[in-house]
Amino acid sequence: MSTPTGDAVVVAEGVHKRFGTTHALSGLDLTVPEGMVYGLLGPNGAGKSTTVRVLATLTRPDKGRVTVAGHDVVREPHAVRTKIGLAGQHAALDEELTGRENLRIFGRLFRLGGARARARADELLEQFNLAHAADRPVKTYSGGMRRRLDLISSLIVSPKVLFLDEPTTGLDPRSRNEIWSTVRRLVDEGTTVLLTTQYLDEADQLAENIAVIDHGRVIASGTPHELKARIGGRLDIVLTEATELSRAATVLEPLTGAEIEPDVDPERKLLSLPVDTDRVALPDVVRQLDQAGVKPIDVGLRQPTLDEVFLSLTGKPTAQSEVPRQRKEGVA
Repeated sequence: MSTPTGDAVVVAEGVHKRFGTTHALSGLDLTVPEGMVYGLLGPNGAGKSTTVRVLATLTRPDKGRVTVAGHDVVREPHAVRTKIGLAGQHAALDEELTGRENLRIFGRLFRLGGARARARADELLEQFNLAHAADRPVKTYSGGMRRRLDLISSLIVSPKVLFLDEPTTGLDPRSRNEIWSTVRRLVDEGTTVLLTTQYLDEADQLAENIAVIDHGRVIASGTPHELKARIGGRLDIVLTEATELSRAATVLEPLTGAEIEPDVDPERKLLSLPVDTDRVALPDVVRQLDQAGVKPIDVGLRQPTLDEVFLSLTGKPTAQSEVPRQRKEGVA
């Protein structure tokens, strides 16, 4: 299994890019360590796809410096292209050809030569579980199979860095899981993956580090846990009587702090307080309530989701439907 080395394989410093009056990138700074999945999150129009296009030498930055695998994207674009793979939002496949034929064509485009292109196509089809469909026209493939074939077509030259621009958009859950498995395998084998996505659960599942981009610049970065810790979690308590809500909030103030007002829902007899989920333990909460004679029906600690982090940082919802709230622990 590949282990992140900490060496930066992608570095962007003060990058700007305009399209007419639109400032797509406005001072973007980004550092991607080698040997991991690095997630790039942001609302529509934030600059994610423009960032990928600049890193992949498809768009020239107006200002700033960018290196990929040690090569400058402006001065050494050919050297960069020999080190990278790119799978965009739409599959770049000929649907009338078979999967095998598509991969062989990509091999020839990358100047592998006929024999090597054929061998590499066969190798990838077997490695990523598409050999059974290799000789079927791509138009007969499911959406997940097409995306998987498109993804492995970017691996013809065994890239050091792979850029995935929203690779699972529009796929069903099973197909998304297949793509996730493929991405994990690539990283295990030494490829660094830069993933842009609007699916927060996807970033949570795959990315070891995440940068949130908005208005063309990075506004926050860190591990998923570090980003969640910025907004804290919630302590949810359901009581037997609505009249006990105020007393319960007072009793728990030493544990939760009083900087932020708790949310009180008398109809549901629910008290929700902001807490540091790494410091508050449910046994302590239950003990404090019991000593005060407050009888809860249910007590639960809830970790924040990346969706909540995203909304807190950007003020905008994601394209993903709301992620179900998961309990960290619970007692009845």
